[in-house]
Amino acid sequence: MSVIDDYLEGLPEPQRVELARIRDIVKRVVPDAQEVLAYRMPTLSYAGKYLIHFAAFRKHMSIFPGTIRFTPDTPVPEPVIEAIVRKRLAEIVEA
Repeated sequence: MSVIDDYLEGLPEPQRVELARIRDIVKRVVPDAQEVLAYRMPTLSYAGKYLIHFAAFRKHMSIFPGTIRFTPDTPVPEPVIEAIVRKRLAEIVEA
C-alpha cells in the first residue's frame, strides 16, 4: 500500500473516487511517476521533481500546480488534467 493509498483510504467515497481518477490519469500519462507525500498532500513526482499534487478539503478538492478547485459534482475534465501533467513533465525534462 502506498502513501497515496493511505491518504485516499481516509476520505469519503466521492472524494476518494475522484482523486483516484486523477491519480490514474497522471499514472497513465507518466507511468514512471513516483507516489510521495509533499506538503502533506498526495504528490506524483518525476525525476525527483514534483509533477502534480492533489488534495481533499472540507468542501472541495484541488490539484496543484495552478490551483484548480473542484468537487465530485464538477470534476476537472480528463483532457485538462492530461494537459497540465504534460506541460509540467515538459518543464521537468527541459530543466
